[in-house]
Amino acid sequence: MPRFRLLSALAVCAATLASVSTAAAQGGKFGFVNFQKALLDTADAKKAQTDLNAEFKPRQDELDKIQRELQDDQTKLQATQGKLTPQGEAELSANIQHNQHLAERLQQDLQDDFQKRQTEIVQRLGTRMTEIISKLRDEKGLDGIIDTAATIAYNKALDFTAEATAAYDKAYPVAGAAAPK
Repeated sequence: MPRFRLLSALAVCAATLASVSTAAAQGGKFGFVNFQKALLDTADAKKAQTDLNAEFKPRQDELDKIQRELQDDQTKLQATQGKLTPQGEAELSANIQHNQHLAERLQQDLQDDFQKRQTEIVQRLGTRMTEIISKLRDEKGLDGIIDTAATIAYNKALDFTAEATAAYDKAYPVAGAAAPK
């Protein structure tokens, strides 16, 4: 299954970059955060990924089973070509066609549902991380925090990625996760 992609990170980057030129012209103070790393390193994101995979595993297993049956039937049809009765060959071909359509439909439904659920999770986590980063900016007295993904070079001493992850974990603890240090 696909790994998380932080779509909302692009919106944060765009908003931040738009305000950077104005503040930079005024000699503003900035910090830096790798938004994607900060978010993916949170206990909440790790748990969400595990939960998402577990939620869709039964459907993935069902799809895998149908694909194995399809492959077995195709192998059987090739191996028995000319040895089956026309009726037996027609039944096997019909079963192959049925399983092909079923596998395609299950795959598309699984992909669509997984992507929809993943987007919901990314939006929830991204909104929370954006709030955390805004609070961090206020606490540090900064004019802005820039995503390192949009930065060519910066002072590593001004990188608050790990701090953003720790603040997120503290603000949104995950049941059963280790307490933040």
